[in-house]
Amino acid sequence: MWLCLREKWAWWIGAAGALMLVGYGIVPTFQPAHFGRVYAAYGGVFVALSIIWGWWIDGIRPDLWDVVGGSLCILGVVVIMYTPRSG
Repeated sequence: MWLCLREKWAWWIGAAGALMLVGYGIVPTFQPAHFGRVYAAYGGVFVALSIIWGWWIDGIRPDLWDVVGGSLCILGVVVIMYTPRSG
């Protein structure tokens, strides 16, 4: 969506982005875990993938703090999704 709306890329790039955003909202509803946990995990993955996207597509190499922050988000995903719970 960003590329289409801000960078004036082709309309079909925007349409593909819109479909991905819709999918991003639908996929968590089919996960077996508690919705809040799944959505929080998706948020952590989104942060890390955004850093990778910026590097790959925009050519902005992540600095140390980008890597540390993205890693903390992924660590948070692991804690949220895989920590044993009682009850």
